[in-house]
Amino acid sequence: MYTTFSLILFIALESVAIYFAFRAVQNARTPQGSVAWVVFLLAAPYLGILSYLFLGHKKFAGYVVKRRETERVVEGIEASRAIHAAVGDADDVGYATFERLAAAPVVSGNAMDLLIDGEETFDAIFEAIDAAETYILLQFYIVRDDALGGTLRDHLLRARSRGVKVRFLYDSIGSNQLSRIYIEELTQAGVEILDTNALRGPTNRLQVNFRNHRKTVIVDGRVGFTGGLNVGDEYMGRDPGLGHWRDTHVHLRGPIVAQLQLVFCEDWHWATEQSLLDDLFWQAPRADENMDALLLAPGPADEMETGNLYFCAAIRAARKRIWITSPYFVPDADIGSALKIAALQGIDVRILVPGKADHWSTYLAAFDYFDDLRDAGVKFFVYDNGFIHQKVLLVDNSIASVGTINLDNRSCRLNFEETAMFFDHRAAENVATMLEADFAQSYLLEKSLGDHPLWIRLGAPIARLFAPLL
Repeated sequence: MYTTFSLILFIALESVAIYFAFRAVQNARTPQGSVAWVVFLLAAPYLGILSYLFLGHKKFAGYVVKRRETERVVEGIEASRAIHAAVGDADDVGYATFERLAAAPVVSGNAMDLLIDGEETFDAIFEAIDAAETYILLQFYIVRDDALGGTLRDHLLRARSRGVKVRFLYDSIGSNQLSRIYIEELTQAGVEILDTNALRGPTNRLQVNFRNHRKTVIVDGRVGFTGGLNVGDEYMGRDPGLGHWRDTHVHLRGPIVAQLQLVFCEDWHWATEQSLLDDLFWQAPRADENMDALLLAPGPADEMETGNLYFCAAIRAARKRIWITSPYFVPDADIGSALKIAALQGIDVRILVPGKADHWSTYLAAFDYFDDLRDAGVKFFVYDNGFIHQKVLLVDNSIASVGTINLDNRSCRLNFEETAMFFDHRAAENVATMLEADFAQSYLLEKSLGDHPLWIRLGAPIARLFAPLL
């Protein structure tokens, strides 16, 4: 009897594993992802089936990208293109490519201020919140009920006491430790605070895919913020294990704020089925700096591989240098090949990565990429003054991009992300100065994988097997 039951259970598990393997072949965005899932499901069905339930889905249905699908929004975008016509693509970096990926035009009249590390970032955000007159829009992947989270709460409560409307989105996985008391206190004060997937999406399917990794603050439709910092004490450098937390946010002014606001409206509509188009201010004043810029917001609802193509297009545009800093370096084959070709052409290709790990799987997997790319001339710098979490890209003296996009499969294909791209020499020079200071606190990685400790030599190739899921 026991043997018969075991046989039936085994057949059932294998049948489910085969079914999921078939779905993986149909739905995975890359052949590598399909192969990884098929092998995993058939070789270890117990673990494979459980993992697939959490990680395996690759399609995201129902999300409305208003920039592409709403006639009124499309007309507004085209009007913005005409009113704020770009100064021009003097460096021939390919405005049209980035515009198609972003479903938004490059517009002039913008300015950006780099905010380096937590204190500078949140001082600027809190100052903007305290000056709010009409409304505040916030979105973070991680929100914690700790000292920094409490300070944010207090500023929002004061804003509500002045009659300012506050809408606040958080991600249920990233903010899984956010207390109910925190949410209730804000809610009772009139703050609309919601899980991004409050109505539908990953929460209902017990998935860690399709997370909303965006970090957005918009005040009165006039100023905006995005970048690498979430709301938690570790982002202020208060985690003794990671030490100094090196990160970058950007303070936005000009028409790009309306583009950032539109992305927030898309996420709010997904969470609530409510449109904010008539409730918000869409005419952010032009900045005297008059920089060309656009807001690129890739996500798994896009028809194309927007995140992946963003990196490839930026690398292709480089003539002298392409500098990228990412806490996680697990590039797909296309990005890896683009980086190698650029280095072989004599372009200064630098990748800045952390010397410490906050996620061991991605940290280990990166070591299995270093040797191959370094052989082509790519230089890897390891940050040696705490943990570096910024997501910054610099092309020549032409493109400066600051946002939330990591150089891994999760950011490029599975998460909702955003980055502010500035096509301006002044912005590029400011980012270059910042990165040069980071390189000065880093060392050039020259060890091959075989020269690293045994746990890295063994762990790196194993971790890389899961690269399509990282």
